[in-house]
Amino acid sequence: MPKRFARIAVPALLLYALAVPAIQAAPYLPASGGTVVERLARRTAPLQRELAALRAQLAARPGDVALATRTAQRYITVARQETDPRYFGYAQAALAPWWAMPAPPPQVRLLRAMLLQSTHHFTEALRDLDAIVSADSSNPQAWLTRAIVQTVRGEYQAATASCARLSSLSTELVTITCVANVGTMTGRSARSEALLELTLRRNQEADAGMQVWVLTLLGEMAQRRGDAKAAEERFKRALVLDPRDSYLLGAYADFLLEQQRAAEVLALVKDRTRIDGLLLRYALALHQDGPASDTLRNADAELKARFDAAMQRGDTVHQREQARYELHIRGDAKTALALAQQNWVVQKESADMRVLLEAAAKAGDKAAAAPVIDWVAKHAVEDVAVARLVRQIKAGA
Repeated sequence: MPKRFARIAVPALLLYALAVPAIQAAPYLPASGGTVVERLARRTAPLQRELAALRAQLAARPGDVALATRTAQRYITVARQETDPRYFGYAQAALAPWWAMPAPPPQVRLLRAMLLQSTHHFTEALRDLDAIVSADSSNPQAWLTRAIVQTVRGEYQAATASCARLSSLSTELVTITCVANVGTMTGRSARSEALLELTLRRNQEADAGMQVWVLTLLGEMAQRRGDAKAAEERFKRALVLDPRDSYLLGAYADFLLEQQRAAEVLALVKDRTRIDGLLLRYALALHQDGPASDTLRNADAELKARFDAAMQRGDTVHQREQARYELHIRGDAKTALALAQQNWVVQKESADMRVLLEAAAKAGDKAAAAPVIDWVAKHAVEDVAVARLVRQIKAGA
């Protein structure tokens, strides 16, 4: 999500709002006391000194709402840059005096909505966002977050209306990206993709973070229509701009897995497996690469521990990833289908459709696939992989 602005988005936060697929890491129990769990940042590093200074100021003035929101914003930015979910928790802690209020100060309420969205508490996030735009209809950050949450939930008409409010509040590129993100899910893929690509060419001065967001979306759009060459070119352009972006890495890894290029996935994510979604891609690549190995067994065990811990906490953020794990790593289609169905209640992106259809096909359960098949028809969803699965299920294969 962008910070508060009049004309332009701050992409580090904006991208965080888009990247709904979870990057949170579940608790990890090392195999032995000698295992290196993590190498901590040096306290003398500039970033750590900056954060320590903010913490000290906040400890001295815990009721200073301006300082608290500035601290929370900084933590959210760092969480995105470092792909470290702990900083989201630090951001929430900075807002603790106001967190449980029914109507906290607007700047706190917006950050709360962002953090709620990150844990898939979409209803609560929308409640805050609705209150914000009702009080201040010129808040572009709130409209953008609202549009993204509505798109994920499949509320396309409402999302389009939210995007439209950005036209007089933000940049052309932000507005068109928001609109195209909805259009690609509602039978307007070709037009949305062409418009977004043209708009990006007209806005080459946009900063790297904004361009990464747009190029990642364009890569996914090309992949969904079966244009592997265009998809790869866009993903690679985005990686040049930001090789650490976790959502981009996951999207490109999925593309490579679809192309049966497991070795490239292993090289891409091998140093980023602290992030659950990227550990999943690593395990999927190992599984695709050949016979079971100790490395795959270790990745399997670690994923199982993380998902088990998430379930014990009542954390549903990982259901799409867990469904893929159960289906493709564990070979348990029934469990995968149950998880995919639970996930479908919450979010309705192409990846959610695909995993539910894959699990239903493997389980031989046409009835379970029916809600997705109906959704695809109703909204004219254009995705070659989804269409292939629908045909397979209808044919009874």
